[in-house]
Amino acid sequence: MDKSKLADLDDAAQYLAGHDEFGPMTPEKEKAIVRKLDAWMIPLLLFAATLGAVDKVEIGTASLYGFQTDNHMHGQQYSWLGSILPVGQVIGLIPASWLVHRYRPGRVLAVASLLWSVLTTLYAPCRNWGGLMALRFIMGFLEAAITPSLTMLIAGFYKKSEQATRNALVFAYFSSIINGFFAFVVGKIPDDAPLLKWQYLYILTGCINVAYSLFLFFVLPDSPMGARFLTPEQKYHATRRLADNRTGISNRVWKWNQVAEAFLDAKVWLIFLFNIVINIPNGGLVTFGSIIIRNLGFDALESSLLTMPFGVVATSGAWFFSYVASRWHNRRSLVACIALVLPIIGTAVVYGLPRSNIPGQMVGLYLMYFYWPPYVVGISLLQANTAGQTKKAVAYSLVTIGYAVGALVGPQTFRADQAPKYTGGVVAMLAGYCVCIVILLAYWAVAAAQNRSKDRRFGGQRELVEGSVEGFVDLTDGEQEGFRYTT
Repeated sequence: MDKSKLADLDDAAQYLAGHDEFGPMTPEKEKAIVRKLDAWMIPLLLFAATLGAVDKVEIGTASLYGFQTDNHMHGQQYSWLGSILPVGQVIGLIPASWLVHRYRPGRVLAVASLLWSVLTTLYAPCRNWGGLMALRFIMGFLEAAITPSLTMLIAGFYKKSEQATRNALVFAYFSSIINGFFAFVVGKIPDDAPLLKWQYLYILTGCINVAYSLFLFFVLPDSPMGARFLTPEQKYHATRRLADNRTGISNRVWKWNQVAEAFLDAKVWLIFLFNIVINIPNGGLVTFGSIIIRNLGFDALESSLLTMPFGVVATSGAWFFSYVASRWHNRRSLVACIALVLPIIGTAVVYGLPRSNIPGQMVGLYLMYFYWPPYVVGISLLQANTAGQTKKAVAYSLVTIGYAVGALVGPQTFRADQAPKYTGGVVAMLAGYCVCIVILLAYWAVAAAQNRSKDRRFGGQRELVEGSVEGFVDLTDGEQEGFRYTT
């Protein structure tokens, strides 16, 4: 085979061609493989995503213990601490899109997580706003590689029909639960301890994250082909069963035609816009959620504990709506639209009820965290509908830029002079949720129209021939006649 044709083959096609046949995969064998993948991959990726997120959300918890006062902040300085991290993330995505394509995504994830975790411990000696801004910018730069790596790993281990529910598990909102527990532990430290309480908080989380990142470096596989917990036969079947995805697993050749298609794909830009708008609430709530609770009259310890249900609400919602999306064929956009009704109700309750109605305000605030399920379902649309390894790397990075831009804007909608009600932030969230519904319906319409166009040009979608390498040819979704989009 000449070099040009070899470059079009995914690593999985070359792996399957060079290994012995193990006979057909029975449903029982596939179930055993999926169970083993879930037992290993989901915990590894879940804790990587969760511990990284803890570092971000605990800035609000640190504020409960004097973080802003001790570092002499005033005006919008605290809001800018929330916004500077995604600025670094946007810049970092330029090299990150190349790194996750050129190198093993598991190793990229582990190294980025390790460096991020080391920087977390440096919050403790940093005692001025300028130093904290620099620190968070660098952390954002490093974080740019984390989400694309996680997304690529899920797409490289699971079928399209399985990805939505696995996204819900990996991108679960456990960070608020863990952060609330850490904050409770730190709250028990005596006031006369050598360090300030928020310094202990960052040292504790940073050290735990460093240890886990080192563990991840040696244990996390990059594809079913390299998964040491699978037998040779299970590796073969775990790889071969992904052919129907038509999105490939791994190819290290950088293809500029795929870069061009990623930038010209309307669906990629719709998810990019969706990620901007849905993450405006994320940026605001991550930075100000615990402060909003504190402003309702709770002390620091009570406020830290009351943030823990944020994670329960967001995670359970993501699991439920991702399960519905995986079962309700070609209705993922609609499921995300339905899920958005809940944060709209929550935002309206917070805005409409008097602040003296503490139970009502808390219920509304918790409902606002249902913004997370539509975000998770949106990720699964991108995974299912993007083929070609270079295109995937670019597309995943583009939509992560959208995430970063939304997270940058979010804290700026919470104005210090509008405390404690933060009217601007609440109105921005309410408008954002409504815009997200419009974007998702547009995505559904575009994907459905492209499917009809392919049906007219090439006929209906045909099944892949058993033993064919067609599902592992490194071609984009636009280049594959048999590719149909999930709506």
